[in-house]
Amino acid sequence: MELRPPFRKIIHVDMDAFFASVEQLDNPELKGKPIAVGGSQARGVVAAASYEARKFGVKSAMSGILAKQKCPDLIFVKPNFSRYKEISHQIREIFYDYTDLVEPLSLDEAYLDVTENKVGNPSASLIAQEIRNRIFNELNLTASAGISINKFIAKVASDINKPNGQKTINPEEVISFLDNLPINQFYGVGKVTASKMYNLGIFTGNDLKQKSLEELANLFGKSGAHYYSIVRGIHNSEVKTDRIRKSVGAETTFFENISSEIFMIQKLEKIADELEKRLKKIDTKGKTVTLKIKYSDFTLQTRSKTIDEFIQQKKEFFPIVKELLYQEKLKNSVRLLGISFANLNTEKKTPILVQLKFDF
Repeated sequence: MELRPPFRKIIHVDMDAFFASVEQLDNPELKGKPIAVGGSQARGVVAAASYEARKFGVKSAMSGILAKQKCPDLIFVKPNFSRYKEISHQIREIFYDYTDLVEPLSLDEAYLDVTENKVGNPSASLIAQEIRNRIFNELNLTASAGISINKFIAKVASDINKPNGQKTINPEEVISFLDNLPINQFYGVGKVTASKMYNLGIFTGNDLKQKSLEELANLFGKSGAHYYSIVRGIHNSEVKTDRIRKSVGAETTFFENISSEIFMIQKLEKIADELEKRLKKIDTKGKTVTLKIKYSDFTLQTRSKTIDEFIQQKKEFFPIVKELLYQEKLKNSVRLLGISFANLNTEKKTPILVQLKFDF
């Protein structure tokens, strides 16, 4: 199986340490210092870390206590999400100067399809460079970018020259690039899957390519076909300009671990109140209710139930939440509880966009 045109020009733009960089931008005294956004309380979790902090091993999703142990001089900063959203909107306005095919993944990253673009530039690499220059000149922030023929490769490429760099994988370079790519650098292959692949003797893309479609399906289920395709440079997911919300949720991390189910019900009541507000605000209903439980040892468990009708009100879904809580005995004391809705009434199919051949 070989890659054949027509190809697309896809750019993945990823802001560098976005939350932390915005805080350093707004407070020059933090420039060049190791900072962590969030995580300052005993139960806090780091939302983002500056590159100065990352040198000490501080990472997002790490507990504030552990982060402080790794970096004693770490400065904790309270998150300001309204400010991050404001900057993110300004960044997206820059993207829209080049293409309307923009798919935001989060506040700090997005895919752009520039196969056909508003500036008439045939080079996706030059467009990416121009976008990064504008972000720096207009907002005084840095971004990295990956450029290639599909979203998967562009996403992987954007990490290669981080921070404040970019990497282009041209069509003729795709196969050799994937052959030599360490399996843990494949986007979507987490630690557990990577460990399983190592045990199977799969360390690079070339090793993965030696497995047949049938073997991969037996080993990894539905993901097997995905791995079979991406290692051959095939990823046909188009840039979606109207991303469909797949779930809505609310959760709370507790200052102290709790073990009483009665106390948990009280906490879940408040979480349910917040979730009902969110569902009503965006006029959304769902059929699948999920209870999220994070234990004191940081292991995560989810319990779900799907019903026949779309529901939205607390009085409709809270009995299901209680049923899920009592479904089985808790394994340990609990540090976080959350409730979410999936299988929403807003889900719909997105039309496929046909793109043209291009030169990088």
